[in-house]
Amino acid sequence: MSIWVLRGLRDGVVTTRWPARPDPYADAWRGPARPLEQPARPLEQGERLTGITDLCPTGAITVTDGTVRVDQGRCILCGRCVAERPGVFAWSGGATGPAALTREQLVIPELPETDATIQAARAELANRTRALRRSVHVRHVDAGSDGSEEWEIQALLGPVYDLHRLGVFITASPRHADVLLVTGAGARGMTGPLRTTYDGMPDPKVVIATGTDAVSGGLLAGGESVTDGVGGTVPVDIWLAGSPPSPFGILNALLIAVGYLTPDGRKRR
Repeated sequence: MSIWVLRGLRDGVVTTRWPARPDPYADAWRGPARPLEQPARPLEQGERLTGITDLCPTGAITVTDGTVRVDQGRCILCGRCVAERPGVFAWSGGATGPAALTREQLVIPELPETDATIQAARAELANRTRALRRSVHVRHVDAGSDGSEEWEIQALLGPVYDLHRLGVFITASPRHADVLLVTGAGARGMTGPLRTTYDGMPDPKVVIATGTDAVSGGLLAGGESVTDGVGGTVPVDIWLAGSPPSPFGILNALLIAVGYLTPDGRKRR
C-alpha cells in the first residue's frame, strides 16, 4: 500500500483534462488514412491514379471523375497507401477521430449530396439526447470483435481517461443503458443477442458502431460468417471508424451520444 501512495505522490494527477482542455497525446494519435487535397509533388493524371484502388485490401479507396476518395469506415490502418503513395495519402489525426452521424460521412472527401442527410441526422440525434442527463449508462456488446476495441474501451476505466469523471458508466444490463456500444464485424451468431439487447433498452437510446469492423466488417466483409458491420442489425446513430479507434475517439463518440459535444468537437452545453 505504501508503494502505491508514494507512487501517487510522485506522479500526481495523471487524468487527462480533455475535452475541457487540449491534450497533446490525443492530438498525436494516428487515425485512418485520408487523401491529400493537393499532391506533395506534381503528378501526371495517369501516375496519380494508376493502381490506386489496388492499394487497399478492404476496397476503401475509390476514384470518381479523377477524385480520389477514402472510405474511412473501411480503413484498417494498414498504412500501405500512405507508404506507397505519400504524395496522395496521409494519416488523419486528432483527439476526436472520425465519428460521423451518417455512414456516407466517413467517405473523404465528403460527397456533396450527403449534406442534407447529415443535417437531418444531427437534428434527430439532438432531439433524443436532450432527454439524457448525467449519469449516462453504456452497455457494450461484442458482436465478433478481434479484441482490439475492447482494450481501448477498458482503458477508459483507468486513471488516465477516467470515464466516470464525465458521468458515463458501463452497465451490465440493457435495462439500465442509454447508449449501446457495439464492436465487431457483426457475427451472424450475434445478430439475435444484439437485437435483443437493443430492444431491451429504454428510450431514448443511442447506438455507436465502434471501430472499422463494426462499421463495415473490415477484412471480414463479404464473408459468410458476418453481416458486414452491425448497421443491418441495429439502427446506428454514430459511426466511429478506426482499427481500433483510440480511447479519445471512443470518449468523443460517447460525449456526442449524450449531447455534451457536437460532431465537430464543440461543447453543446
